Amino acid sequence: MIRLATSVLAALLVCAAGLHAQTPATPAPKPAPAEQKPEEPELEHEEEVIVTATRTSGRIDDQPTRVEVLVREEIEERMLMTPGDIVMMLNEIGGMRVQATSPALGAATVRVQGMKGRHTRVLFDGLPLAGQEVGGLGLLQIPPMDLGQVEVIKGVASALYGSGAMGGVINLVARRPQDDPVREFLFNQSTLGGTDAVAFLSGFLARRISATLLAGGHRQSRQDIDDDGWNDVAGYARGVLRTRLFWADGNATSAWATAGLTSEGRTGGAVENSSLARRIGGVESIDTTRGDVGGHVQHILNGKYVLTGRMAATFQRRDHVFFVAHERDRRTNMFAEASIGGASGRHTWVGGAAFERDSFDPHEVPRFAYFNRATGLFVQDDLRWNDWLTVSASARLDAHHTHGNVFSPRASVLVHRDGWTSRVSVGRGFFAPTPLTEETEAAGLSRLSMPAPLEAERGTSVLADVTRAAGPLSMTATLFASRVGNAVEVERETAYVIRNSGGPATNLGLEVLATLRQAPFVLTGTYAAVRSREERNGARVQTAFTPAHSAGLVGMWEKEDVGRVGLEYYFTGAQRLEGNPYRTRSKAYAVVGVLAEKTFETFRIFVNAENITNVRQTKHDPLTRSQQAIDGRWTVDAWAPLDGRSINAGVRLMF
Repeated sequence: MIRLATSVLAALLVCAAGLHAQTPATPAPKPAPAEQKPEEPELEHEEEVIVTATRTSGRIDDQPTRVEVLVREEIEERMLMTPGDIVMMLNEIGGMRVQATSPALGAATVRVQGMKGRHTRVLFDGLPLAGQEVGGLGLLQIPPMDLGQVEVIKGVASALYGSGAMGGVINLVARRPQDDPVREFLFNQSTLGGTDAVAFLSGFLARRISATLLAGGHRQSRQDIDDDGWNDVAGYARGVLRTRLFWADGNATSAWATAGLTSEGRTGGAVENSSLARRIGGVESIDTTRGDVGGHVQHILNGKYVLTGRMAATFQRRDHVFFVAHERDRRTNMFAEASIGGASGRHTWVGGAAFERDSFDPHEVPRFAYFNRATGLFVQDDLRWNDWLTVSASARLDAHHTHGNVFSPRASVLVHRDGWTSRVSVGRGFFAPTPLTEETEAAGLSRLSMPAPLEAERGTSVLADVTRAAGPLSMTATLFASRVGNAVEVERETAYVIRNSGGPATNLGLEVLATLRQAPFVLTGTYAAVRSREERNGARVQTAFTPAHSAGLVGMWEKEDVGRVGLEYYFTGAQRLEGNPYRTRSKAYAVVGVLAEKTFETFRIFVNAENITNVRQTKHDPLTRSQQAIDGRWTVDAWAPLDGRSINAGVRLMF
């Protein structure tokens, strides 16, 4: 498959290079105001960042809903660490934690402020092009090279994006073509046997039409780090292709469309032909094919109203082998939305309707097939009361064909006063649960039982933050609390069962972010404290795999046309564990990394060292079990790195 992906990549690059050589004879027309995207913001000027995830697009400092943003400069730093996926990028945002869900295949999910990963919605330019993935392998299959910005809304956001956003929203904003063509190539090799080759091209095909192309091939060899017969690093071969087409008439209408294709074969588990492989019955593997299409059109009516239409469709097919069990499934998602917005006096408003259809067809276990269909009506109004106070209110009514009518409100307040900025947000929403959770993605569905149909989870969140900037120093403190009623749990101790627990899951915590910018240095510190509780067998216990304390410190020296050097330190506190015969509570650990990049005229070389202190879970306990667990797994859950020290190096070509 990698040979095919490489051949396709080469052919596309040759064709695209010719197309991108065209530059417009006249300056490119500017898109309609509401669709206009900012130029890549300078690192020192975060106040100029424009966000779109709040529906009423605008400057980040003017949004009543707090949005955390990674701009292109920060994305590039993370891209040099993991060019093939966005896991590292998300894991380094304060209050977010990427949790490994499958030691066999390396799957992961992202938790926002202690909420389950399935409650967070991942969007591409506001479209669900990732479908309704709960965070299995989806995050590991998104290369960051074609991203211009990442926007994160924490807390219940169902009023904005419906069922899937009960824990928050991650909006991946694509890079837009500029007047000059862009040709960027990246080649990366790691000491653990990983290879990445990624290309990004953008430019004008005609006077009013521009395009971007992302193509990548990624390969990783299986690695048994501690020689115990189990591959601590899963092997894979993946090809990724995505193209975007942009059009603007120079006046009132603009549109863009995208199509993407991902194909991956991944293998892990026991080392082939080892004694462990013979004892447990083989290896674990999964073949994934995913395709998607999406589009967005916008028209300015009478210079006053913005009419917007968008659509997306995704298809995914998987063939999963769990040692001796075999599960194949197909999943589809369709989405359409129409809205109208405008500004009147102090009000900026938007309203519209959305439809989403999600289906899952597991061939070997048809009892878990489902079909979800929902139609939603939404409205939002931002009121700029005066120069220092802005209020936002939004609401959504979803007619879900399984869970009935659900109302999701959200309100936010922004206050600017005497150099202080503070926000308060309160939201309520819901999540339509399915048998696909973090636990079942790792263990499969063959052994799972579901005594009764799952009922909708209902969530409420409250966030309050305050920001103060004093010269080069900026600090933000955020208090947050959330409650998920009728929470879904997967029991794996005495039986492998999925059900509504009957009790709430709660999170209460504090986040602190401090940034010191004194060119050419940037120093960023983060700290998060989370008290997360859930119902287990009638008792209130700490939520598993959620550390009570975590912290990070990142220092970066960067000079234009010279390069950058960075040092990072991340601490993860102890976590409660489930189904682990060796311990009930993990060890706290810290990892250290170093990044260096040197800039030349048309290329850059980089080297990155991750986990240089070689922290590994298997230094404390075995990863494999002496007996098979009730859900069929032969390993415990991953609570610390499994791969240990890793060094990767490569080159970026830009011309």
